[in-house]
Amino acid sequence: MEKKLKVGVLGATGMVGQRFITLLENHPWYQVTAVAASPRSAGKTYEEAVGDRWKMDTPMPEAVKKMNVMNVNEVEKVASCVDMVFSAVDMSKEEIRAIEEAYAKTETPVVSNNSAHRWTPDVPMVVPEINPEHFEVIPFQKKRLGTKSGFIAVKPNCSIQSYAPVLTAWKEFEPYEVVATTYQAISGAGKTFRDWPEMVGNIIPYIGGEEEKSEQEPLRLWGKLESGVIVKADEPKITCQCIRVPVLNGHTSAVFVKFRKKVGKNELIEKMVNFKGIPQELKLPSAPKQFIQYLEEDNRPQVALDVNFENGMGISIGRLREDTIYDYKFVGLSHNTLRGAAGGAVLCAELLTAQGYIQAKS
Repeated sequence: MEKKLKVGVLGATGMVGQRFITLLENHPWYQVTAVAASPRSAGKTYEEAVGDRWKMDTPMPEAVKKMNVMNVNEVEKVASCVDMVFSAVDMSKEEIRAIEEAYAKTETPVVSNNSAHRWTPDVPMVVPEINPEHFEVIPFQKKRLGTKSGFIAVKPNCSIQSYAPVLTAWKEFEPYEVVATTYQAISGAGKTFRDWPEMVGNIIPYIGGEEEKSEQEPLRLWGKLESGVIVKADEPKITCQCIRVPVLNGHTSAVFVKFRKKVGKNELIEKMVNFKGIPQELKLPSAPKQFIQYLEEDNRPQVALDVNFENGMGISIGRLREDTIYDYKFVGLSHNTLRGAAGGAVLCAELLTAQGYIQAKS
């Protein structure tokens, strides 16, 4: 790319916003030219606005430290500085839906980490290796919004990343019933142990809204574009429990699967490790070379050893074995703020850019 696209980060001071900032440092295609947050942060430098709340394990990039934080509600002003925005705003769902549409209507593409538009029928919710064809709904969305280049695209919930790609790799064997339990890191709630000391040595067996997302969002990934909207798939039926565990980064899942077609363990492993998509073919900057790895050791995957596989953009699977009630069971692991949040959104933007949906405004 001859000239980097100018990008803004909405909700730049929060944990996911901070992750966007770190991922975009020295990005070959994108340059952060605007950081926006709530009115209470507006007018301060980014360094001042974040203060002692920097939650990343790498230093704040020098390029953004002295950048003035803009008021995220001043849509036209922020949009005038950028070619596209990443959205990680912390608002009610109604407010998020409204503000993301407002940015899109300024002819600014919005790639969102938020859940507010995941079920808007003409908004694509995409894992680029799984359902890139859903971007084809964008022209229908533009028609509704009355835009030429502005639109919204979203990525799914972090909780499904450790098992939905695997089930996609096994699609030809027709998985039809799935039981999953996810063990989710505290950074998924935007917290560190300093913020949430009561999580040390603790488990909380409830995360609001996560179970419904974990059961339903994979079905939207596997859905079809019909009459200008995405219609979710009917199967596999998924039931899920979501548990908060004392881990900083990394969502683990324990998954049981029934298949309609008979299949052996070696064939399942082969399908997993060879599964790839357009990001790998195009060699997009954030794409993992190996999307899914299989670990033979009985005690893997482990958060401590495997969460950063492929810079946190790969999926780690282990303990695949036959089950006495279901056909097979396995354990999965994904990085919830990289593949599951900001990194997944950046990869979506890269594919949208490669396909011509995101371009420089002038």
